[in-house]
Amino acid sequence: MIGPVRHNPSTVVVLAGRTTEQALAAVGQSLNVVLVRPRQPPSGPDAGPGAGLDAAAGALRRAAGITAPYVLVVADPLSSVAAAWQAMWEVTAEPRGSDEFELRAAEAMAAWRAKLFELPDYYLVLADETAPGGADAPGAASAPGAGDRRADFYLGPLRSVRPNRVSVAAGTSPEAQADAVLSELGSLRPGPWWPSLDEVFRTARGFYPGTLAESPSAGKASLLS
Repeated sequence: MIGPVRHNPSTVVVLAGRTTEQALAAVGQSLNVVLVRPRQPPSGPDAGPGAGLDAAAGALRRAAGITAPYVLVVADPLSSVAAAWQAMWEVTAEPRGSDEFELRAAEAMAAWRAKLFELPDYYLVLADETAPGGADAPGAASAPGAGDRRADFYLGPLRSVRPNRVSVAAGTSPEAQADAVLSELGSLRPGPWWPSLDEVFRTARGFYPGTLAESPSAGKASLLS
């Protein structure tokens, strides 16, 4: 036994990272993939992180009822959590604390405990294949238009808790991205199911970017301690 799993009629994958309509259109042409987007993407001055969480949770719920080999969801209930965690590690003139991360984590925890969403079968992270150390560099992704790397929530703490459930697709053009996504979908590895979301967030609080994502002792240093 590898732990509890969802009983969906398909493999649900959240696509994390920036992509283009061209890449999504190319992926959507595959007969094995169904794309799911938020029905009402948040916009305007009144659309805060909570609106994005609700829209992404709704997209995941719809994806759970679709019968197809793969359902690719272009939204993530943890996106605001990921952005806040990554922002803590950015080098800025003013020091950044953990308040924003804790706020977004609390919002996501409340929605998860209310069963508004559950984590997908897999996360597929889009990365720049020109990143130093490769797209699989632990805990980091390439910064757009730069040669350095930045802390990445998906490739760092999230991947460290379940390495087999976070995969990477690297490509510098829409065509290359689409090819990489389809290739990775066909090579996803089985593994233990996700731990509770509070365990994921505990790991994020103690994860130091650059530590090996597969290491059970990753993240002994932290901005949140």
